Amino acid sequence: MINVTSQLISFLVVFPIFTLFIVFVISKLITKKQRLSIQLAIDISTIFFILSVHFLIQSIWNTSFLLYIVIFILLIGMLFVIMHWKFKAEIEYKKVFKGIWRVTFLLFFTLYVGLIVYGLLLSILKAMGIV
Repeated sequence: MINVTSQLISFLVVFPIFTLFIVFVISKLITKKQRLSIQLAIDISTIFFILSVHFLIQSIWNTSFLLYIVIFILLIGMLFVIMHWKFKAEIEYKKVFKGIWRVTFLLFFTLYVGLIVYGLLLSILKAMGIV
């Protein structure tokens, strides 16, 4: 049972798009609300995209940038808190955290797609002997 669970989690980290899709479908079946299902799928799959980007970077360049990823997310958080404070004068932590999490999803989804394309092209060029 532990082996199956670890394999499932590994699959979801390597292919976070499936996590996004699976959570959306299950949430849509349960709630019958598309907007809520999309938000829930994005919120849950964000951590899988972060981990996937980390492992893609590690696979492509043989180095870990996990500390830099964490620092980058913290900097996004600081920027959001400052912007929220400037515009609203009072910090609403729930809104700020949601904003940070959603922007993190957008950035890491984009990084994931970019790294997948880059990694595939690099593998093809290495197989052809060009690189």
